[in-house]
Amino acid sequence: MIIDKMFMPIEVAFREYESKAADKGGQPYGIAVVRTGGQVYRKDFTVCDADDQSVRYVERMLKAILYAVGGYEVYLGGNVRLSQQVAEMYRMGGAREFDVDFMQRVYDRPWKVKCVDFDDLPAPCQNDIYVGGNADGCRIGFDAGGSDRKVSALIDGECVFSEEVVWHPKLNSDPSYHYAGIVDAMKTAALHLPRVDAIGVSTAGIVIDDNIKIASLFIKVSKEDFDKYVKDIYIRAAKEVADVPVAVANDGDVTALAGALSLGIKGLLGIAMGTSEATGYYNSNGALNGWLNELAFVPVDYNPRALEDEWSGDVGCGVKYFSQDGVIKLAAMNGIELDGTPAQRLKQVQEMLTRGDGRAREVYTDIGEYLGHTLPFYARFYDINAVMLLGRVMSGKGGEIIIEKADCVLKQSYPELNIRLVTPDERTRRLGQSAAAATLPKIK
Repeated sequence: MIIDKMFMPIEVAFREYESKAADKGGQPYGIAVVRTGGQVYRKDFTVCDADDQSVRYVERMLKAILYAVGGYEVYLGGNVRLSQQVAEMYRMGGAREFDVDFMQRVYDRPWKVKCVDFDDLPAPCQNDIYVGGNADGCRIGFDAGGSDRKVSALIDGECVFSEEVVWHPKLNSDPSYHYAGIVDAMKTAALHLPRVDAIGVSTAGIVIDDNIKIASLFIKVSKEDFDKYVKDIYIRAAKEVADVPVAVANDGDVTALAGALSLGIKGLLGIAMGTSEATGYYNSNGALNGWLNELAFVPVDYNPRALEDEWSGDVGCGVKYFSQDGVIKLAAMNGIELDGTPAQRLKQVQEMLTRGDGRAREVYTDIGEYLGHTLPFYARFYDINAVMLLGRVMSGKGGEIIIEKADCVLKQSYPELNIRLVTPDERTRRLGQSAAAATLPKIK
């Protein structure tokens, strides 16, 4: 690292621990997480005794599984003392209270952690979800981001209108602000269509059954107003435009779906570095997993003194490494003075890079090293053939530097992996995420 010399890649730390566990004979251990429909994700590994290193290893592993996959019932299988220490952290009132409350809100189920023998862990169960790619008819696609909102109108797969409007959803506590912006965008797109047959929505946040469960877009909205006005905000807004089929999906999944279909790649992890780290995954079977894919919350830095995420209260999580916050953090560490909104500060660093400022180049080089060491950790949970990188942070020369450095790290430190780093092709760029969202619903 050039700037962040305290960075401790979690993959490197995990490999060191696993080597130690193997040398000591180790004990079999596993984590199983249950989510909707009785689906189960399970990860087996080897641990040492219930020492501090083992507790931290299992706790970080569980944290990563929860935000990559999701779930409301956890089974910790193996060393009982180790399981009990981790379970103590993952309870209301414990160190990971935020994560417990997060999962309860997402799934509307009570949180449970069960300490069991390794042989009593439940077997894995996964159901693939086949969606998207519907081009027939007159469609509207809406994409809600943290800095701007986009809308597109499509006729039989051809984009006839597209618009991007700056808005500030994270700064407004009144959900009527968000609702008005969504409706205005959809009605504007409808003016360019002879009729509306379907509406698709791509949104930052967690979506289950077309409803928003948690999203930083509405971070200023009270819990009472969120439950009353936000959960079904996209469905209500769409119905104000036309009584047609509506589908809502996480923006990361929409990005991965669009990129995978356009590039002809399966096993594609999409990472959008913008206001936050938005991610999605199109699996090797040509479907979505139905996982949370909230990698912004997944730990990437093992340094216990890493920068804290203001929302979750945890340290070393992806949001501070693969977003405009990551650029701003590194710029400050490298002596670059910035002002204005986060988006304006990002633009200032990009302009410095264009002028040939070496300090700005070092910012993007460090992000590339972050990425090169983090993708192997993501590959523990996802079968990755390719990673599609996009978002404001990836635009221009900065994106080229990130890819070049990340690719170098992968080849030098993780030669056993074969992960392609790609960017959206011209068709994906031209249509955009809002147009991809328009293909989500099927016309009845």
